[in-house]
Amino acid sequence: MYDICHYDSPLGGITLACDEKGLTGLWFDGQKYFGGGILKGDMKYKYSKENPPVLEQTKKWLDLYFDGQAPDFTPTLHLTGSEFRHSVWEILLEIPYGRTTTYKEIAREIASRRGIESMSAQAVGGAVGHNPVSIIVPCHRVLGTDGSMTGYAGGVDKKIRLLTLEKADLTISGI
Repeated sequence: MYDICHYDSPLGGITLACDEKGLTGLWFDGQKYFGGGILKGDMKYKYSKENPPVLEQTKKWLDLYFDGQAPDFTPTLHLTGSEFRHSVWEILLEIPYGRTTTYKEIAREIASRRGIESMSAQAVGGAVGHNPVSIIVPCHRVLGTDGSMTGYAGGVDKKIRLLTLEKADLTISGI
C-alpha cells in the first residue's frame, strides 16, 4: 500500500508517494513517467488525511529547498529499480547542492566503481530519466557533455528554475 499526498511548490504541483519503508516517489504533476507505475494498474494507494512521517519530512525538506536553502537531511528513501539504476541514483545523491555534472562523468564514475573500461552515457541518461524521486535525488543537476540543458522528466524549464534557485555554477564540476 502506498500513501500519496500533494505538495504545492513554486514550480507547480508535486505528488509524493511512500510505502512503509520510505519515500518512493516525488513527481511534478504531469511529468514524464508520472507516478512511476504506482498510480496505474493494480497497485494500491490512498490519499491520507494524516500523512506518514516520511511524507511530512519530505514536505519539510521541500519547504527548505524552495526557500533557497540546502536541506541538511534526506528523507528516508525507498527507491525501486534495477541494480544499474540504483548505482546511478546513488551517484546523483553525491552531487552537491548548487553543483552540476554530466551524463558522461557519471558513466565514467560507474565504470570506475565497477572496474570496467567504459559505460554508456546513454544508459546513464535512461536511469537518470527514470529517477522516481526528483529534486531530492537531484537529476536536475546533470547536464549534457557540452553543458547543455538536456532532458529532465519534469521539463527543461523546471530544470533551469531548480538550478537557478540553487544558484548553480553551470560550469561542469564533476562528482
